[in-house]
Amino acid sequence: QVQLVESGGGLVQPGGSLRLSCTASGLTFIRYPMGWYRQAPGKERELVAMITSPGARTNYADSVKGRFTISRDNDKSTLYLQMNNLKSDDTAVYYCNALDGGGVPYDYWGQGTQVTVSS
Repeated sequence: QVQLVESGGGLVQPGGSLRLSCTASGLTFIRYPMGWYRQAPGKERELVAMITSPGARTNYADSVKGRFTISRDNDKSTLYLQMNNLKSDDTAVYYCNALDGGGVPYDYWGQGTQVTVSS
């Protein structure tokens, strides 16, 4: 069965940085485009960044362009999200997921990792 485990979240001050990791098991990682999503309290889950397989192209939500970088290590079946210059609006639970050919996430949601940006 597919398992996605996110880690690396925490409490950080505005302007700070965090690096999230997502370790995948139960799927052939290199075959799948992957995405980072986030869900803030009272809001719908949104796609933050995605990366193709094996990793030639990336795409970002306008709100994080220039601040976040998505990457992947296919040998380690791990997805990363480097987040710099964090803002209070980035506060959310962050999830990773595999995407189908149409960019739709599979129903593989993990527990997510909480990111809180606050002074």
